[in-house]
Amino acid sequence: MRTTASDHPRESPARRRVLDTATTLFYAQGVHAVGVDRIIAEAGVAKATFYNHFPSKDELVHAYLDEQYRSQRRAVATLHAASADLPAREVLLRLFELMIEIGREPGFRGCPFINAAAEFPDASHPVRAAVLDHRTWFRTMLTDLLTAAGDTRPGATADILMLLRDGLAVGCYLDDAHTMRQVVRDALGRVLGPADDTA
Repeated sequence: MRTTASDHPRESPARRRVLDTATTLFYAQGVHAVGVDRIIAEAGVAKATFYNHFPSKDELVHAYLDEQYRSQRRAVATLHAASADLPAREVLLRLFELMIEIGREPGFRGCPFINAAAEFPDASHPVRAAVLDHRTWFRTMLTDLLTAAGDTRPGATADILMLLRDGLAVGCYLDDAHTMRQVVRDALGRVLGPADDTA
């Protein structure tokens, strides 16, 4: 789930261009491979303007990840709203279906948070803190859905689904994304068990 859409309609056009440009480049080529000078040139802003909005590259990376985080939260909120009358187990299935659809999009290069974590091995770095915030949110969401679905060990099952989620992000990028749907359905069926048709 990626975005270049603004959550700040009053933000300056220059800041928006910088963040949109960085989002495209960071996701396609990696954070460390893209320098500030290139972002400035492709965004069409002055160096002083760039540093006025982002005093360091790390702050730009953090803003990029924060935007991805908010984008995913919006997508999940939309999914929940559209699935309000469905059992929690079905919402879980739809959540993974959504991830599969995103993984089949042209230009998909995996999870931006996993990608960023791979480039910042220091667990104390602020970028890793942003990655952890995202993962904590996602794991909590899974735990809540599993609890609602009647899972007797929702935390443990959520850990399994996090591994499935991570594997799905990598698999859609490295393997044939079109084959992922059946694999994920099979995996979810094995983890969640059969649906309770009497519920």
